Parts: sequence; C-alpha cells; structure tokens
Amino acid sequence: MELTLHTKVVTSTQADNSLESVPFVRLHHVSWDTYQALQRDLGEHRSARLAYDRGVLEIKMPSKLHELINRLLERIVTTLTEELGMSIVSLGSTTFDQEEADQGVEPDSCFYIQNAERVDPTEDAPPSVVPPDLVVEVDITSSSKSRLTIYQQMGVPEIWRYDRKGFKILQLREGHSVECDRSLTFPAIATQNISHLLEQTQRISDQNRIIREFRSWLRQN
Repeated sequence: MELTLHTKVVTSTQADNSLESVPFVRLHHVSWDTYQALQRDLGEHRSARLAYDRGVLEIKMPSKLHELINRLLERIVTTLTEELGMSIVSLGSTTFDQEEADQGVEPDSCFYIQNAERVDPTEDAPPSVVPPDLVVEVDITSSSKSRLTIYQQMGVPEIWRYDRKGFKILQLREGHSVECDRSLTFPAIATQNISHLLEQTQRISDQNRIIREFRSWLRQN
C-alpha cells in the first residue's frame, strides 16, 4: 500500500517510508474515514497493530521478542483460567472501534473472563458496550502510553504491560490506570509471579516447560 497522507510522520528509525520496514510510525491529522480505509486496505491477515486517538494514528510492527513475550503472556492467562476453573474468551488483537469517541485500538492480546458469557460467538464484532476484562500490551519498539488513554475511555479494568524495564499490572481506578501489586482478575497472582515467568525466557527456550512449571506451582499453592 502506498501512503499518500499529507501528515507529520515520526518514526523510531530513519528507514524508508514502507510500513513494513519500521517498527513504529505515528501519523497526525488523520481523519476517522482515513483510519477506517487503512484498516480495510491492510486487511485482517497482518502483523501490524493500529491505534487511533482523535486524529493521531499509530502503527507498530511486532518484533520477534514482542511476539515471544506476548504469546507467553497469553498462555499464562489461559493456564490461570484452566487451573482456577474460570471461563475465558480470547479475542487476540481484535479491533475495538468507537466512532463516537473518535478512538480505535488493536490490543496485543485481550480476554473476556468475568464477562466471557457476554461474548456472542455468532457476531463478527466484539461486544459494543462491554470492554475486555484483561488486555496485554508489549512495548519493545514503542510505548503503549497513548493506548492507555483509549483503554481508559473504553473502561478496560486491567492491563498487563511489559516493556524493557519489566512487567507491570495496571488497574483502572477513577478513570486512570494505576500500577498495582496484584491482579484484579486473578487476586492470588502478584506482579512478581509473572515477572519471574517472563525472566525464565532468558534461560529456557521451551515455553511448554515454563508453563508446566507454572501449572505445578499453581496446584501446590
């Protein structure tokens, strides 16, 4: 796709203008219609994640490390629901658009857990009035701070966020995302528990082994 928008572009590298060649792009003064058109042109089968907030469009291209961490966090969430007997509907990087708020976002991963029964499997779009119970954001080449504003507007109660400084659990309180020591969705799980699992990726290449050890720890505790 050839991008012809006359906008200010800020990238994290000095590469060419191809969206596939840069890890992060921010476009200003983008209309809602242009954002929607770009979604259609890029299609559903793509790795790029889009976020739109009142005229500012961000496009990030996940790296290998990004996907490694994201997929492991997905498996951790799924394992927790299995071991704790909880329902879950995983919607991955489903697009959440709110035209009335002039915002849209594609999480790295998202889950309906407490509200799993409110997801209609026959509908193409996610619930319009019920946000995901838990969202995962991995920041390797970009920052998800601007995305937090969108999640706050949506009313997402919990975000698991990882960047090069480490892992954090954020909860929505009075309209703001606040860092917390424990998970709202899984009260028995502390930030340090998830941090420990993520640190193991530096010495253990087999994610099945990490999950097996985590599952064993859950059953013992």
